[in-house]
Amino acid sequence: MTDRITDTVIPDAWGTLRRFTQARIALGRAGSSLPTQPHLDFQFAHARARDAVHHTLAIEPLRAGLVERGLGVVTVHSAAADRPTYLKRPDLGRRLDAASRERLETYRAPGGKDFDVAFVIADGLSAFAIEQNALAFLDVMLPRVPAESWRIAPLVIAEQGRVAIGDEIAVALRARMVVVLVGERPGLSSPDSMGLYLTWQPAVGTTDARRNCISNVRREGMSFELAAHKLLYLMTEARGRHLSGVLLKDEVEAPPERLAAPGGNFLTEDT
Repeated sequence: MTDRITDTVIPDAWGTLRRFTQARIALGRAGSSLPTQPHLDFQFAHARARDAVHHTLAIEPLRAGLVERGLGVVTVHSAAADRPTYLKRPDLGRRLDAASRERLETYRAPGGKDFDVAFVIADGLSAFAIEQNALAFLDVMLPRVPAESWRIAPLVIAEQGRVAIGDEIAVALRARMVVVLVGERPGLSSPDSMGLYLTWQPAVGTTDARRNCISNVRREGMSFELAAHKLLYLMTEARGRHLSGVLLKDEVEAPPERLAAPGGNFLTEDT
């Protein structure tokens, strides 16, 4: 019986390409329909994406991991009191609640000097992305930002936060630049994708045109090493040129290991 069912699936000529992508290509067909297994896989991916949106960030393990690395950490909350409110009111996820704003002001640099950069971790639309990627990325990124060259603000964890919450955090801390690590809107093949958003001279009401974005940072997407390489370039250029967003282009060269010739070409391989 199993053999007869298997024989009803007509393979796709592009089947060889499936090993190079997580995209849903070359799934074959059963009559005029999708085969059962790809259909079930799609339903499972959709369920994972929904779970990612509703999942609550585990704050304490993240905070503890940062403290273990010797980092100063501040935990804040957006004006969205809970997850349902956050999903229904995007505007509230972009602003701090009053208590968090007052708390951050006590962490300003002494002597009235501004920080060069504030790093913010926000759960966004996928707390899974933050739980799986934030610490590993910072382990790669922070050693590239030495304290003798950069005045770094205490790292901030923002619960129920969207990208723009970083603007108000930077203003409260008096940081000239903010980098927000945020869980991106889940895709059907990437419920754990993290984005990095850089803004020079952030202020409440800053538009997305003034931000630079590095997207799909995860183990199956853009590597932590390449993302850190790109981010450091953008941070350095933003500080030197006093700008970010559409006026600041990502012109960084890939590190040498990314430029090495590939071992083969799938277009010339036998199928």
